Amino acid sequence: MAGQLFERHVELYDALIDWPKRLANEGPFLRAVFDRCGARRVLDAACGTGQHAAMLHSWGLEVEGADVSPAMIARCRQQFGESGTLRWTVRGFEEPAPTAFDAVVCLGNSLSLAGSRGGAQRAVAAMLAALRSGGMCVIQVLNLWSLPEGPCIWQKFRRARVDEREHLLAKGVHRHAGAGFVEFLALPVGADEEPSYETVRLTGLTREDLAAFASAGGARQVEFFGNYARDAYEPQRSMDLIAVVEKA
Repeated sequence: MAGQLFERHVELYDALIDWPKRLANEGPFLRAVFDRCGARRVLDAACGTGQHAAMLHSWGLEVEGADVSPAMIARCRQQFGESGTLRWTVRGFEEPAPTAFDAVVCLGNSLSLAGSRGGAQRAVAAMLAALRSGGMCVIQVLNLWSLPEGPCIWQKFRRARVDEREHLLAKGVHRHAGAGFVEFLALPVGADEEPSYETVRLTGLTREDLAAFASAGGARQVEFFGNYARDAYEPQRSMDLIAVVEKA
């Protein structure tokens, strides 16, 4: 998930996230899904800086990472290189994939950045169209309905060295009138620079939305979870809304 701030400073996006911890948390869930459908070829839709795609590739899978941001894809190539089994491409949500995959993942709340419910539905349709019959798609979004209406909840504070400078980074979320908002702050330490601040709007997506989008896209079955530990989804409590979609 990224906005204009991270288009200009891609390294800040990576620095904001504790990737080893995050991948260790999410990896077992994804492995179980891939084992279930016998996945060998995987598409990471809205791959960001490529951390998930690189992890999947390290498991011996053939992986394509796609993102609408040229800056993000450039970062992917810089960090992880490219080969016959790991490819990076600039491609938006609604653009068709050139070939069929065994599995598709769309993580990091990326679907909420589709711009509207209609955009999210078209994105889900494109993801399912990229799957073979019996293939599986994992979609994760922030469960906005677990957040109180109004005040910003600051979730992350990190100090990181980026471009030879120390930065204080912060991320917060809040909900208002059925939409979500993510607040990003990047403050250079000991520099005569103004802090960078950005608000990114998120489309509020419900379990019912994702179920309807998946059904319209040709799903045979949809399961929902509230986190990567596979706990049941609870609309008022779960921080995540994770859909596991099997294509007919």
